[in-house]
Amino acid sequence: MTVPSRPHDQETILVTGGAGFIGSHTVVELLSLGKHLVIVDNLCNSSEEALHRAKILANNNGSLVFHKADILDAIALERVFEQHKFSACIHFAGLKAVGESAQIPLGYYQTNVTGTLNVIQLLQKYNCRNFIFSSSATVYGLPTSEAPIKEDASIGALNPYGRTKQYIEEILQDIAVSEPNLWNIILLRYFNPVGAHQSGIIGEDPNGIPNNLMPFVAQVAIGRRPVISVFGDDYDTKDGTGVRDYIHIVDLAKGHVAALNKIQSTVAANSALGCVPYNLGSGVGYSVMDMIHTMSKSVGRALPYKAVARRVGDVGSVIADPSLSERELGWKAEKTLQDMCDDLWRWQTQNPDGYITTSGTSTPTTPTPASHSSIVTLPTTLLPIVTSVPKATLKPIALDTEADSPAAFAMALSPSSSPAPGPNADIAF
Repeated sequence: MTVPSRPHDQETILVTGGAGFIGSHTVVELLSLGKHLVIVDNLCNSSEEALHRAKILANNNGSLVFHKADILDAIALERVFEQHKFSACIHFAGLKAVGESAQIPLGYYQTNVTGTLNVIQLLQKYNCRNFIFSSSATVYGLPTSEAPIKEDASIGALNPYGRTKQYIEEILQDIAVSEPNLWNIILLRYFNPVGAHQSGIIGEDPNGIPNNLMPFVAQVAIGRRPVISVFGDDYDTKDGTGVRDYIHIVDLAKGHVAALNKIQSTVAANSALGCVPYNLGSGVGYSVMDMIHTMSKSVGRALPYKAVARRVGDVGSVIADPSLSERELGWKAEKTLQDMCDDLWRWQTQNPDGYITTSGTSTPTTPTPASHSSIVTLPTTLLPIVTSVPKATLKPIALDTEADSPAAFAMALSPSSSPAPGPNADIAF
């Protein structure tokens, strides 16, 4: 199908992996501001339905064009760049399961590192040097103290997933140095995103057995799994269970808006950031038992759990120091632990089997593992290294508030309220 182009005075943002958990919530925030978005996602661990719902949650503000494409397919990716002129890119796309990364490390390096190289080279080739990277607190590795972690802490990821994030960060730092005063790169190091949109319309829909605590807790609460496994009860913490910094997914999404605003103001001042990391966390530590007990309040009954042996490499406490983000991005987490659990439970009860696709069928809960379905068979093309590219012209990112006609919010949960995708990979919302 023909993809509608934006007028030249309206900036367009590329969002890779925008149909995923963090991506879809960020899309809601950006669309609500009237932003014009192009989403690239291969849907290997996400649902196109999330984008339909995001558009409605944003009251049909802004605009959204979806391309079903893989960042490893450089040819398909370049076709996207040929159709749109981007002012900035928010890069979420990648594989993210720590345990799986240890089983198929080559798949993780291929997808996360090679895929990101494809995106970065195309941004460079097409003169877009404003980039927000979805990184992770896993880059910090083992904390050297119980103190909250600052951005200048030592780096040393302990698993292949974390190392892909670490290596990409290093690549981005090298790129910024190679073209001084041109790149605006922000590395957002997430701690532990949980919760869902307060409407219960969009949320986390993991494939197979959840890799993180709270989706697993929610599935036990809804009856899809029998009991919560608590890994370790002998840490040096208040109740013996591990303590982590949890952040509401909507707060996290707003952190991306703050990062985009930071880039916008920098470009407007005819300056450049280079490559700068920021922690996105609440700055508060909650134990596993804190999470279970608070979720039990949301559910209205005690949830079953059992202690099992701690996992190799787990540490007692990991908490962010988010003060730099507050000072320089004007951002801080606002939602409470109870908000996280209430919103997660609302999502889980309204969507007990995850997203309902536009065809009216449930999204599979136990698909073929990514190692067999989305890595081995992917067309992999690494772009030729760009040796000479025209220098970027620094232009401010416009904050456009143009809105289309709003749709009834009550339609959000009805699959029929969203246009059927049909056979085409490119869909305008």
